[in-house]
Amino acid sequence: MAEPEERAGFELPLLLFAGFRSIIDELHGELAAHGHPDVRPAYGFALQAVGRDGASAGGIGRRLGVSKQAAGKTVEKLEALGYVERVDDPQDGRRKVVRLTPRGTDVLVRSAREFDRIRAEWVASLGAERMAAMEAGLRAMAPASAFRLDAAGWFTG
Repeated sequence: MAEPEERAGFELPLLLFAGFRSIIDELHGELAAHGHPDVRPAYGFALQAVGRDGASAGGIGRRLGVSKQAAGKTVEKLEALGYVERVDDPQDGRRKVVRLTPRGTDVLVRSAREFDRIRAEWVASLGAERMAAMEAGLRAMAPASAFRLDAAGWFTG
């Protein structure tokens, strides 16, 4: 059996990022074509942080790993675009809860469908066995704590 080709260590994170970027760029092209031209990758993390039940700006900030103020700015952008709304907290009338609007739910549902479609294209291109092996390898190497919503904040700061 032949030895695997020697590669420079820096190439692995670049290839992983290039794969991630190609998926995200394709997703956002499709979202734009279906009525969501203003959605940015960081907004997806923020919408996930809002969740089905809504959250306070502070809670969103904690989930994203950013300050309450930074979360508030993102919420303002999402609110202006019609993806979230602020409503009175049913448990504490002094607080506001950020919750998804139907438009926000639509972008998340469309995103999930598009991720499934893109993955199916990768399976068709690479083959089911290679795809399963790649995913299994990534799961083995990435700790469970790597699946966090604060990825967007991690890139910027």
